Amino acid sequence: MKIAAITFAFMTLPLLFFAQGRHTVSGYVKEKGTGELLIGVNIYIKGTQTGTVSNSYGFYSITLPDGDVELTYSYIGFQPVVKKFRLKKDTLITVYLNTVNELKGVEIVADKSERISDDLQMSIVKVPVKQVKEIPVLLGERDVFKVLQLMPGVRSGSEGNAGIYVRGGSPDQNLIILDDAPVYNAYHLFGFFSVFNGDAIKSVELIKGGFPARYGGRLSSVMDIRMKDGNNEKFGGEGSIGLISSRLMLEGPIIKKKASFIISGRRTYADILTIPFQKFALDGEFAGYYFYDLNAKVNYEISNKDRIYLSSYFGRDKFYAGYEEPDFKENFNLYWQNVTATFRWNHMFNSKLFANTSVIYSKYKFDVGESYKEKSGDNYNLDYYSGIRDVSAKYDMNFVPNNRHFIRMGASLINHLFTPSAFAVKGSLLPEDLHSKAKEINSLESAVYFEDEIKLNRAKLNAGLRYSNFYVNKKLYNSLEPRLMFSYMLTEDFSLKASYAYMQQYIHLLSTTGISLPIDLWVPSTDIVKPQHSQQVALGLAHDFTNPSFSASIEGYYKDMRNIISYKEGASFLSTGSFDENKEFDYEEVITSGSGKSYGVEFLVQRKYGKLTGWVGYTLSWTKYQFDELNFGKPFWARHDRRHDISIVAIYKPSKKITFSATWVYGSGDAITLQKAEFMGVTHNPENDNLFPLGYGVYDYGERNSFRMAPYHRMDVGVQFHKDLKWGGKGTIEVSFYNLYSRANPYFYYIGTQYTNGVSKSVLKQVSLFPIIPSVSYYLKF
Repeated sequence: MKIAAITFAFMTLPLLFFAQGRHTVSGYVKEKGTGELLIGVNIYIKGTQTGTVSNSYGFYSITLPDGDVELTYSYIGFQPVVKKFRLKKDTLITVYLNTVNELKGVEIVADKSERISDDLQMSIVKVPVKQVKEIPVLLGERDVFKVLQLMPGVRSGSEGNAGIYVRGGSPDQNLIILDDAPVYNAYHLFGFFSVFNGDAIKSVELIKGGFPARYGGRLSSVMDIRMKDGNNEKFGGEGSIGLISSRLMLEGPIIKKKASFIISGRRTYADILTIPFQKFALDGEFAGYYFYDLNAKVNYEISNKDRIYLSSYFGRDKFYAGYEEPDFKENFNLYWQNVTATFRWNHMFNSKLFANTSVIYSKYKFDVGESYKEKSGDNYNLDYYSGIRDVSAKYDMNFVPNNRHFIRMGASLINHLFTPSAFAVKGSLLPEDLHSKAKEINSLESAVYFEDEIKLNRAKLNAGLRYSNFYVNKKLYNSLEPRLMFSYMLTEDFSLKASYAYMQQYIHLLSTTGISLPIDLWVPSTDIVKPQHSQQVALGLAHDFTNPSFSASIEGYYKDMRNIISYKEGASFLSTGSFDENKEFDYEEVITSGSGKSYGVEFLVQRKYGKLTGWVGYTLSWTKYQFDELNFGKPFWARHDRRHDISIVAIYKPSKKITFSATWVYGSGDAITLQKAEFMGVTHNPENDNLFPLGYGVYDYGERNSFRMAPYHRMDVGVQFHKDLKWGGKGTIEVSFYNLYSRANPYFYYIGTQYTNGVSKSVLKQVSLFPIIPSVSYYLKF
């Protein structure tokens, strides 16, 4: 009888399981009033561990038992929405969320689903675009990179520089993507501002470690930036006038609630403002600089299951200088530009399976030109250029079989075309035109990946594997890259997190300064230049507090980097050129490879809700390099090694009409190579055993990067006055002060001469860029 009872129970168990039906709720989450798809919205059953988030295209999927359901949709800066319904079949629900600003008297309280302790991903920074517009910056130019630099583990290259260094990595180790398209030089004004116009940006996400398998090709970070889709309900826009630039953004429906567009442009006008003063320039000298950029995007919702997008970016910088007189004119020009275009097709196969197909184009080029022309007819012209162009395709799928698994898989193929360097020289006094043969290097990079995010009661796990390869000049490299993230809820609001990632990078940036500049060269791996690779481990704790609501986290990391490259001693991008028409440019002759190690601890306390918001971040870190052919083979500190880095950010809104903001930053001095001593060069005459001076000095620089610059610190403050205009628009006047107490921060040092009572001596002199700089801007939204 017992055996019969057990057999009966075993046979009926599957029937009992299937008797309780389960169906899937899926759909999209949008912003009410604009139709903008929202990324990272939390969808969950309150009081349980059952939940999901919307993906990069606003799509979500959650499988639940049949019966009465109460789903909560929650997103920072928006009023939560609760949907109550009876689930009997697979259901498609599109939800619209209101922004907090549109609702009077609403207080948003931190919810469990939005807390960092409950999030599996570690080493991640999500920057609300609204916050970017509230933090005071140089000359009022809103810049997402400036906000990222205020986060632990992220630092700038120098005063005013928009280049970012993440956990000891160099700028070329950051994968910067705009709507899936890589951006190879993301800086305007020689690195002072980024190319990303905040009016056109929807979301910004920075991953510093624990990289998911869907990302690859770089060692240090991923910056995933998404453009707005455009308001599909009504026409509107934003504009601003500042001290150095103005911008305008327009958006609206093409077909109401079906198709929309957005276009945004920005231009500096320093060159235009200085035209009246050019005639006062000494000795006929003139100079100017400007940059501009343009973002555009259209999208069309074909059906509930299909949507297509076409987005593009174009930006250009130009610096020019020269000298002119009646019989002679000389010009110098330097310009660089980025072009990207992305076509994407979203398709929902069913309530559990979502796919995106992308075709992508990206191009970066810089050009240096010099010329002169005399009235007599003599002339001279030099042109130097370099660049990289990508054409790629990628296919990504999201599969949610149940609430314990979120599976991502996909593949990508990239055709890189490198033009590392080329010269062309023409002149009436030259016997013939001189050219260096431009060496175009074609390569193919491909990858496939699989990752599964698994929920195990109090634990979460993301296990992924990426396989990549790179084919160039009949040489094939390949790499298997495991990725692992793990989190465990120690208590209801306290979690332990850990991650491991192996990364492979097949392209390199040759830099002479250690600071990202437009003259740096992008080059591929070859049979001589090996791919870079790194391993990073991280361990952290995250805790959420409820009264008052704020969060705190601490992370420690260790990163090992191999096959990183640098110019040999004394070499630069100019030394790689050749005027032999029969000889191709060969960058492999002037570079060397080495290794690096970076490790440290990051601490962050953040408050996201209430009238007073902001964060305090602190980083303690070490970064060291070792090259056999540099510094006599001895390890040395990286230029961007910074022992201590502190940032404090506060935003206070006493009412809807005014916003106060302030930031304070402190950083230990950079490591640089500086002249320590000078000796007069002499030669020896063996006939009479005398020493004769050579007339030039011999310099002792000591070990590489053995000198520390003075610490960097600065305070910025700002105030914004908001006003609702009678015709329905909103105006904002912003007054800000950069470097409030006018700290003379070092930009670079040099050895100068000081005279005292007719006696000269060599002294160390410092050059600083920015004292206190006030700025006023006006923003209009309509």
